[in-house]
Amino acid sequence: MLGVTSSFRPSLWLMTRDLPVLASALQIVTMWQHFAHRFPLPSGLMHSFSALIPAVRSSLVAALLPLALLGCSNAPAGAKQTPDEAAPPEAPGWRPRPIQAPLPLSVADSVSDSLPPDLAAVDTLASDSSKAAAAKRSAVKPKKDPFPLTPADSARWPVPGAPEPLPGAVMPESRIVAFYGNPLSKRMGILGQIDPDSMLKKLEDTAMEWAKADPERKVMPALHLIAVVAQGYPGPAKKYRLRMTDSLIERVAGWAEEKGWLLFLDIQPGLSTVEEEIPHLVKYLTRPYVHLALDPEFAMKDGKKPGTDWMGRMDAVEVNHAINQLAKIVEEHQLPPKVLVVHRFTRNMLTNASQIRLDPRVQVVIDMDGYGAPSGKKAAYKWFVVQYPVQYTGWKLFYKNDKPLMTPRQVLEVYPKPMYIQYQ
Repeated sequence: MLGVTSSFRPSLWLMTRDLPVLASALQIVTMWQHFAHRFPLPSGLMHSFSALIPAVRSSLVAALLPLALLGCSNAPAGAKQTPDEAAPPEAPGWRPRPIQAPLPLSVADSVSDSLPPDLAAVDTLASDSSKAAAAKRSAVKPKKDPFPLTPADSARWPVPGAPEPLPGAVMPESRIVAFYGNPLSKRMGILGQIDPDSMLKKLEDTAMEWAKADPERKVMPALHLIAVVAQGYPGPAKKYRLRMTDSLIERVAGWAEEKGWLLFLDIQPGLSTVEEEIPHLVKYLTRPYVHLALDPEFAMKDGKKPGTDWMGRMDAVEVNHAINQLAKIVEEHQLPPKVLVVHRFTRNMLTNASQIRLDPRVQVVIDMDGYGAPSGKKAAYKWFVVQYPVQYTGWKLFYKNDKPLMTPRQVLEVYPKPMYIQYQ
């Protein structure tokens, strides 16, 4: 997607401030032209004014037109901007560019009202056909939900006492759609399975699918990089984890920065700890588009090695430490709120979830990370995410392991609707 890259970005406020002045000038030129016709001046002077008036008018129109176009494009409908309004800090060269679906049907209907009669008739026929198709679909008896929402579940959501989003927060204004993996491996996820250009194009197309499935919400694409990879080899530190190099992280960050998207840095601690790994990522987390993720599956305890039958786990104490560190970064660098994603697909992967302390400077997502058939994924979501509410929910989709792969509309049928979507 393209954005305005010039340092001069007229806002709606600038447009409404300057338009009356320019319009008045144009009106004066027009009035003078009428005056000259009613009260003729000497021929030489009249000739000079006749040549001058079209030039002045064209200059004013040229000034008005780009101002109106740029001003409208930089202010969302209904937004109120003032000259004193502080914009969220941004990294040099990075500007958030969420993806939005085409105009909803109600707006398209208002456009068709202004069409010529012959075209409006065609538009009406198409609309009638769409309504008939929708009625036919609604007549199909819906399948019984094997995991119905109980009154107890609905009482947990939205989460009571959760902080209101601060200015610049990603959610709930936007849903995040992320591609997960590592460029060094084709086995770890879509992020490394295909060449970067194809991967970025596929992510953009996928984000648009989600935007169309939920047109009332913008979609923010993201790259979810495993920055600390758990491994079966102990390594020099004997921590059974491998930190990605600065050059690799910078490469993926460059893709996100150029597109105006987000970057998540994922920690698989191995025998290391969250406290030990976060400091090595702080220099990236100070950027407004970089966020954090924790993977309890590979947070090994009791000296167990990653990749064995033993499942890792993480406690609320470790999650709270990450929240505190992110909140500190937001405060010190005056950044928009950070997002923290925590993966979960079993009960024991995240212990004492009710003790996770929420902070308005950090938005916490518990991401349902299991793969398999839709029924199994819904069961895991219900039993391990819905019943242990924290703040926001996520849903992971596996291109190779989910049989079949759920569509955006199918995922949006669950409650609560996930605000973070991840593809592996």
